[in-house]
Amino acid sequence: MRLVIARCSVDYAGRLTAHLPSAPRLILVKADGSVSIHADDRAYKPLNWMSPPCTLKEGAGEDEGVWTVVNKAGEKLIITMEEILHDSSHELGVDPGLIKDGVEAHLQELLADRIETLGDGYTLIRREYMTAIGPVDILCRDGEGRTVAIEIKRRGEIDGVEQLTRYLDLLNRDPHLAPVRGIFAAQEIKPQARVLATDRGIDCHIMDYDALRGIEDDKLRLF
Repeated sequence: MRLVIARCSVDYAGRLTAHLPSAPRLILVKADGSVSIHADDRAYKPLNWMSPPCTLKEGAGEDEGVWTVVNKAGEKLIITMEEILHDSSHELGVDPGLIKDGVEAHLQELLADRIETLGDGYTLIRREYMTAIGPVDILCRDGEGRTVAIEIKRRGEIDGVEQLTRYLDLLNRDPHLAPVRGIFAAQEIKPQARVLATDRGIDCHIMDYDALRGIEDDKLRLF
């Protein structure tokens, strides 16, 4: 990864045009070829970027200080450097990927062991069912023999629904599994995530951690 901090202006030319006036900014050039331009007040979101595959050409001669990034569609990101304050490169290597936290992983294990809590006749196919875009937390069959893909989160938000949607799209292309329906399972599901899941035909399931572990509620009961 190359990190450049520079006073620069940026012009984008493609399906529309955009201009960033001169200001100090951080430019990230990643090993995958992507280029993104960041300010100091936008958290992780870049001001402008070019996704791979794309090429970066640094100008020389009369064009010295002008970077031109072009993607396969012919769109251009032109960065005009006025002053470079920092320029360094770092080899990060292959990233091991996201490792789920202990609670989320434990929820997956518990639900797989107690898959019948989802309904009568549910049977486990396997945990961490691998696909071309990553592992589905749980793949199982319901009481009618239909394939069900389950995505498990500690806190269910829109990103989790989008993730499950991508898995379902891929799994439903497999004639040995299709049709595949989805269940979005979490200890808490945000209202927006529930609305999106319902709109996409995905069921929502609230997971009771203590109940899955077999811990009785210690509150007094009338019966």
